[in-house]
Amino acid sequence: MPNIPAPTDPVATSAKLADGREIWFFDEQPTLRSVHDERPLEPRAGGSQLRWDRLTATWTAVAGHRQTRTFKPPSNECPLCPSVDGRLTEIPAESYDVVAFENRFPALSTVAVGEATGEPFVSQPGRGRCEVVCFTSDHEQSFVDLPPERVRTVLAALAHRTEQLTAMPEVAYVFCFENRGEEIGVTLQHPHGQIYAMPVLPPRIESLVNAADAHREATGECLQCAVLADEIADGTRVVAENGTFVAYVPYAGRWPYEIRVVPRRHVGSLPGLTADEMDDLAALYQECLRRMDGLDDAGPVPYIAGWQQAPTGREDTWHLAAEIFTIRRAPGRLKYLAGIESGVALWVNDIPPETAAERLREAL
Repeated sequence: MPNIPAPTDPVATSAKLADGREIWFFDEQPTLRSVHDERPLEPRAGGSQLRWDRLTATWTAVAGHRQTRTFKPPSNECPLCPSVDGRLTEIPAESYDVVAFENRFPALSTVAVGEATGEPFVSQPGRGRCEVVCFTSDHEQSFVDLPPERVRTVLAALAHRTEQLTAMPEVAYVFCFENRGEEIGVTLQHPHGQIYAMPVLPPRIESLVNAADAHREATGECLQCAVLADEIADGTRVVAENGTFVAYVPYAGRWPYEIRVVPRRHVGSLPGLTADEMDDLAALYQECLRRMDGLDDAGPVPYIAGWQQAPTGREDTWHLAAEIFTIRRAPGRLKYLAGIESGVALWVNDIPPETAAERLREAL
């Protein structure tokens, strides 16, 4: 079993689970691992499909096998905790720092079967890869409370997986993200994120690509670089910053509280960051999560955090950004995507971005 150094500090060790899925351990200290998954697992499902919507010119993933995925198990049956006391989980080890493994119930899979179809009903097999990233073996912890060195390890793991998944054939985009809170739809409480390696550009990223390309064609410059410079000059929506990263609320933010964390330097993806930039990102990213939690006394804020990295082959022209947003607009009140947002995609934000930025600055 190979021990392969990750692009940054942790030691990355790969192994196989009982059904052939890959698992990676990211250890902060050199660890000799002998991994053996003793579970009698069924063969992996490969029935997902991508269908083309001619009316909107976008893809939809159809994955009926995910209906049987694990749903809100009690803590003593958590599949993301270590395997201890004879209870076998997805992680065949008694302890770990950070782990990434192929999802047992993936929306996209390397074993997806079927043939592509043409007009009028265009489809292709849902080939790709979905991974789960466990931030800690502690079931009760949250990302915002992780020690700084663990945040750094998580980012290193995301960079490692991004680099390897981007190199896979047919992968057009790699998206790393975290959902927190039952209000968001989280079904496993253990602190974790996910990674999707997709064969197509998802609609939001395609929209960002088109806007960036149009700006570059007109000006010869990076659009995110220009926006960042304008936000820094204006200052009213800047939440926090350090030597290499800036966090701001977007001028046309869609969510009640929404933060973009952007490197000052033009760099496309996590693997392209220097060690100092990784350190600054870890500190500022976690600070933004603390500011979210500090908005009120209603308990941990439900949020989604995602990494907008370079599509395959666009590393030089893309500008990395992390996007963090919450659906909580006030204690006990959530922002639902109702008729105007869900029906015609016109977003209505109940909190002016300038007000949101001021509250976030005052939250710590």
